[in-house]
Amino acid sequence: MRRPERSECGQATILIVGFAFVLAMAVAMVVDVSAAYLQRQGLDTVADGAALRGADLGATGREVYTGGVPRDRLDLTADAVRASVRDYLAATGAYADYPGLSFTVAIDPRTSSVSVHLTAPLDLPLTVPGSPEIATIGAIGSAVVVAER
Repeated sequence: MRRPERSECGQATILIVGFAFVLAMAVAMVVDVSAAYLQRQGLDTVADGAALRGADLGATGREVYTGGVPRDRLDLTADAVRASVRDYLAATGAYADYPGLSFTVAIDPRTSSVSVHLTAPLDLPLTVPGSPEIATIGAIGSAVVVAER
């Protein structure tokens, strides 16, 4: 007995549709990764500027009036650093550029260094199935204030 021959019609269509789907997911992933990279680069710039402003304006200056210019670093006040970082972010329009932006400030009293950690929701242009709907991105900037003679 002879077997009936199977038709292979439509096999290429399934293969083409599958490859098109894989290609579309790859394009979406590349676009999203590029958008995340660019947003992180912008957030890095803002974090560096905020740290510089916090280190610069966070120094109390009291030691200058009581004992002269210190040999190395000025003392930093946590409240003054946070206020200057908040003012910097508002003045540069960072809150408008990165909706949902939040920051934390860390001060190392030993070295008088200021670290600013920014986080913001990541706005992805395309959505890949299975990826989180809301992603966050962060950046850290740091600076040290030194007294110059």
